[in-house]
Amino acid sequence: MIHTLTAPAQWQQVDLLSDLHLGPDTPGTLARLERHLAETPAQAVLLLGDIFEVWVGDDARHEPFEAGVVRLLREASKRLDLFFMHGNRDFLVGAELLLDAGMTALPDPTVLDAFGQRWLLVHGDAQCLHDTAYQAFRKQVRSPEWQAQLLTQPLAARQALGRQMREGSKAAQAKQLMATDLDAEACRALLREAGAKTMIHGHTHRPAEHDLGDGLQRVVLSDWDFDATPPRGDVIRLSAAGLQRLPL
Repeated sequence: MIHTLTAPAQWQQVDLLSDLHLGPDTPGTLARLERHLAETPAQAVLLLGDIFEVWVGDDARHEPFEAGVVRLLREASKRLDLFFMHGNRDFLVGAELLLDAGMTALPDPTVLDAFGQRWLLVHGDAQCLHDTAYQAFRKQVRSPEWQAQLLTQPLAARQALGRQMREGSKAAQAKQLMATDLDAEACRALLREAGAKTMIHGHTHRPAEHDLGDGLQRVVLSDWDFDATPPRGDVIRLSAAGLQRLPL
């Protein structure tokens, strides 16, 4: 059964964003997030995965960079409702981080019932069915047994593994993102199950709107990189006026 998040009456605007890939080497992106959270007129911000470049367990939240992100989110949570959906880079985010950062977990998938419409929200990696190697990896690392075993390792060992995986995957990730996409039939089936007409997701780093036929569509968020030249990033804002893509 697909989880439903019903927007409370006080929500007039909701911001969706994903794939910030925050890390110590992304100060520009972190600063842009801080600015957006401080300035947005929305009442809720939903983070649809890969907010961190890598997350090796909630005990990392006390490290200098991670602690700064937690403080930023906790401060923003005083005026915004913040929700977090796991991505393929930060699937180890747990209850301790969410509590400290003032965020609420958002299952993947979730239907957002808001403004007279039903919007289907996913990170997007689970629908990349043609990448069979990734799907096997995803099944492994999302299992509670695998995660529990990994989290028994010392933080330093997990950090070293995270750095190794990140460096080793950069070229492969760029190639993979261009070669794979979400399976259209899987998206249509999930939309029908959800009783929704629009799926919104990140993951692929290819912002676009895709017509899936039969009045169904798939809307893709941009990744964020405000340390690049030129910088890039966008937010999708939902309201009674519908869906707007806002370049930052």
